[in-house]
Amino acid sequence: MQELIRTNDLVLISFVDSVLKAEGIGLLVLDSHSSVIDGSIGMVPRRLMVADDDLPQARRLLTEAGLGHELREKDAGLWP
Repeated sequence: MQELIRTNDLVLISFVDSVLKAEGIGLLVLDSHSSVIDGSIGMVPRRLMVADDDLPQARRLLTEAGLGHELREKDAGLWP
């Protein structure tokens, strides 16, 4: 699994899910429970994860949907 986006924006999470689901790409949202426990103050952002094989297509789809600025960047030291 690879991290695609990290956010607290529930609307963004829903939109990303719908874009990916329309193309048959599964999305796993991590840290949902931690984010709820922190009182929804935004301390623990949710991580949106996709399968390694789906990462290039997911990144392309989200860039085409105008969300390229939300994507985690490999060269920013955020990916292994």
